[in-house]
Amino acid sequence: MREIKTEAEFEQAIASSKPVVVKFFTDWCPDCHRIDPFMPEVEEKYKDQLDMVAVNRDTLPDLSQKYDVFGIPSFIAFSQGKELIRFVSKLGKSREEIEHFLDRAVQVNSGLTEA
Repeated sequence: MREIKTEAEFEQAIASSKPVVVKFFTDWCPDCHRIDPFMPEVEEKYKDQLDMVAVNRDTLPDLSQKYDVFGIPSFIAFSQGKELIRFVSKLGKSREEIEHFLDRAVQVNSGLTEA
């Protein structure tokens, strides 16, 4: 998963017409590290439907504040610069919960493009 290093890079990434899921994390977060082993497989599974990028909340704190991201890891899906759906909580996340969220992000985006 490509890590976003600047706000300009973030804005460019979320402007895509293909849905983009942003994972907000920190280096010190145990729940963030708990999902690391399976995230490459999840990213591979969804690569045709959406792109995934990562934002370190400590590196870009203004972005986290702008999007009200307090719990980590948190996921927000965007399409064409607009937020589609989010999975934000202080609780740890399982692979099943993340995949359910990604499925919903794809469905929401499909509903918008069909309308």
